[in-house]
Amino acid sequence: MKNNKLTNILLVLSFIVLIFGSGYKIGEYKSRFLPLRTTTSPLQPNINFDLFWETWTKLQERYVDQKKLDPKKMYLGAIKGMVASIEDPYTFFLTPDENKQTKDDLGGKFEGIGAQLGLKDSRIIIISPLKKSPAETAGVRSGDFINKVDGASTNSWTLSQAVSKIRGPKNTKVKLTIERNGKEIDITITRQQIIVSSVELSYDKKIAILKINQFGDNTNDEWNASASEISRKWSNKQVIGLVLDLRDNPGGYLDGSVYIASEFLNIGKLVVKQEATLYSDKEYRVSRIGILKDIPVVVLINKGSASASEILAGALRDHKRAQLVGEKSFGKGSVQEALDLKEGAGLHVTVAKWVLPNGDWINGKGIEPKIIVVNEIKEGNTITKEVDKQLNKAIELLLK
Repeated sequence: MKNNKLTNILLVLSFIVLIFGSGYKIGEYKSRFLPLRTTTSPLQPNINFDLFWETWTKLQERYVDQKKLDPKKMYLGAIKGMVASIEDPYTFFLTPDENKQTKDDLGGKFEGIGAQLGLKDSRIIIISPLKKSPAETAGVRSGDFINKVDGASTNSWTLSQAVSKIRGPKNTKVKLTIERNGKEIDITITRQQIIVSSVELSYDKKIAILKINQFGDNTNDEWNASASEISRKWSNKQVIGLVLDLRDNPGGYLDGSVYIASEFLNIGKLVVKQEATLYSDKEYRVSRIGILKDIPVVVLINKGSASASEILAGALRDHKRAQLVGEKSFGKGSVQEALDLKEGAGLHVTVAKWVLPNGDWINGKGIEPKIIVVNEIKEGNTITKEVDKQLNKAIELLLK
């Protein structure tokens, strides 16, 4: 099996800044890591590398804090800068650590305590601990406020700051000072590897609510289990409709979106067309018998729905298989090839663009739902089911 996979990955802005910003700032690698100090490129003989080495030498000779001249970082930073110079935010170089993290994310794995965090009145709160997670085992409960992490106050922290501080290598410990019923409690938790589901199934008023968080390594298997349960309940008239929630789904593997779209469409229907210069154009069509072809469907999207999730939403819309509710999606219409390089590094390269069945290339434009619903959330809070206007509208449409 090839190591390369086609993937549509939405990079959050902060990650782009981290990857590309560091590439320009870090520098180049020490000569002992580059055994051949050639002055020209074999592909571009007119490029002379003397400036590269002159800059390297001047840094070594003159930089005031020699401890910051980390050869490995400088080497990897040089490669980052080279790739970043293309100025395509979806074509980027990954260090070995970053490449591993990306694969773990698509595999639904991370190391931490296993709790969903949110904000309430600008305070970090436990929305829910995952079942059988270290957080649940240690006694963390839904509704607990996190006042401190390892003694550091969480006052004015963003959600991403809290996540980065609480996550960490397995078998290491983190101490949370939580507030419950007005009293503070110190809980020490040993981090472990956490497996996060990419598909979550719940029910409300005879409506199945199926949320897809991303299109990763385990998505199809998890989807099959949930789709079979919904199909059974549909046959027994225990459910009357399905909400497919693709909000804040950044994408993942293109094949995953095609696989799930095939659950709702007839064999032979076009899901997406891929247009490239390096490869021949390719059409992805339904090639299996779906088990949810008759159930009424409403799809939820928002500005965080990107790439593979836009393919799925767009295909169901174009074939008039589902109503779209929510806000305009992100608008990422390109395909990246994920390449594994030496030393565990990685390279994601834009190799194609994709268009929807009706011919739309939504890059930079997004998909506009027919029914626009905007969730208005009080600043400093995280959305709850009670105030989720988009979800409630979808349920209302299916109950009519």
